[in-house]
Amino acid sequence: MSDVVSNSLAATPTQQDLVEWLVPLYGDGPARECVEAAQDAARRHGLPRTVSLAVDASLNLMITYPDIVQRPGEAPLATLRDFVADHLADAVSAVHILPFYPASSDGGFSVKDYRAVNADYGGWADINDLSDDKPLMFDLILNHASRRGVWFAHYLANADPGRDYFIEMDPKTDLRSVTRPRPTPLLTEVATARGPRHLWTTFSDDQIDLDFSNPQVLREFIDIILEYIARGAALVRLDAVGFLWKEVGTSCIHLPQTHRVIKFLRALIDRYAPGALLITETNVPHAENISYLTDGDEAHVAYQFVLPPLIAHTLLGGDARQLSAWAASLPPLPAGCHFLNFTASHDGIGVRSVESILDEDELTALVESTRARGGFVSTRSMSDGSTRPYELNISYYDLLAAPEARDTPAHIDRFVVSQAITMALAGIPALYFHSLVATHNDRGGVEATGMSRAINRRRYDAGELDRTLAQDSAPATVLARLKHLLAVRAAQPAFHPDADQSVVDLGPGLFALERKASGQTLLAIHNVSDTAIDIPTHHLPDATTWHNVVTGAEIEDGRRMLNIAAYEVAWISD
Repeated sequence: MSDVVSNSLAATPTQQDLVEWLVPLYGDGPARECVEAAQDAARRHGLPRTVSLAVDASLNLMITYPDIVQRPGEAPLATLRDFVADHLADAVSAVHILPFYPASSDGGFSVKDYRAVNADYGGWADINDLSDDKPLMFDLILNHASRRGVWFAHYLANADPGRDYFIEMDPKTDLRSVTRPRPTPLLTEVATARGPRHLWTTFSDDQIDLDFSNPQVLREFIDIILEYIARGAALVRLDAVGFLWKEVGTSCIHLPQTHRVIKFLRALIDRYAPGALLITETNVPHAENISYLTDGDEAHVAYQFVLPPLIAHTLLGGDARQLSAWAASLPPLPAGCHFLNFTASHDGIGVRSVESILDEDELTALVESTRARGGFVSTRSMSDGSTRPYELNISYYDLLAAPEARDTPAHIDRFVVSQAITMALAGIPALYFHSLVATHNDRGGVEATGMSRAINRRRYDAGELDRTLAQDSAPATVLARLKHLLAVRAAQPAFHPDADQSVVDLGPGLFALERKASGQTLLAIHNVSDTAIDIPTHHLPDATTWHNVVTGAEIEDGRRMLNIAAYEVAWISD
């Protein structure tokens, strides 16, 4: 990552380029029909147009549900807009609104109608208002559609569109090689106009997998993604996209056909909406996850799934050595490709990403810490019939302190440093709404829904949250400190997503990165322990006077040691 570059330097893909991505999947005729359909869809949606999105040190994302803050008598999307304007306008630069479409389950990820806004949240006018204020990220849920949606109703009736959109499978087929993210059955029996059928259901019996070997399915999503961009999406997240293509006898994850579909979508966006970003969400081991970035012509951005469990492990143990070793091993990414650095989201904390980093005892300790702090552990099925931990369901804020130590100064300091690490690493930081306001476990939500993931999906009354943030409270303190760090980060050229990064070994208690860009050298130091640590000043950037940009303090030349307090964030610039 030696040069700071724009995300839109590549030549604009041609129509023929788009065709060539699809020919190996569908043949020449269907490929050309898809590309012609894309051209027609772009024309209908007022494209092409350039998307204005500054990919620099100021770029960050807030992840939120559309109805996370609510006010009686008001559309939640309008309430969300007001909350962002009142509390986050100067800190958050872009907003990821989790699925706001009509849906039947899984927190919105079982979509019934991809082209509508759930009326309980508001309408397209509310989305447009939000996009006037901040760049938005929309979810594109490609792998599956709702059992209660229009497409599936047509499938059951043997009608179009939908007749051939889903994957029928003989239940006697040997599917033991298929990678399973859930312990639920892979095939679900349904009654249709043509008799009983068994359908592929990767995630649940309400989420029926779509058949992308049918080019008509891709044509639907070509139109949908272009409509999303026309309606204000500057970033598009491809949910669970690694499972997209199915081929009996394989693992059915990360197949070459899946990569080819994503590369086509990247070329489609680069042609009709240059400047927009395509994000892949693949909660899998690290080497598999970054495969969507390393070619440089696929995703613009990929989630850094290692960070949530590895940062938690680091802070619970007070030892940064594994985090430092992992960060030092990161490969340079192609120009314009970035990691999305986060610790928490609407889902749980996936642990598959660290299976090759943490040993069994360390994974077990993380699982036990989750349960001891009031959380839950979800599992996945293995080919031998056993189960393994898949994700930890807990508020990230609560994970970082024992129940009796919650909301103490040390807890808040430890949590803030967890978020600061994501801001300092090369890439784009993303903070979950509930991290910004230090939300505790929502055990009531779990009891009400029967879903472990609800523990980290609390909905707030807007007036109640406003009052909490106006008081001397842990949420107010955390929000103020995170807003300050985001503002400081935005002013440092060395935190550009593409700026040079190297790990500096300052001992096991400190996670330190040197970042360089545009004439600035910055040493980002994070004390992950509960003990103050002195470091020799010869580790600091070469300068006569240093500046701690977090506190604004100058550090005079001639000092031999610099004291880093327990859980302190010290970003030292030349």
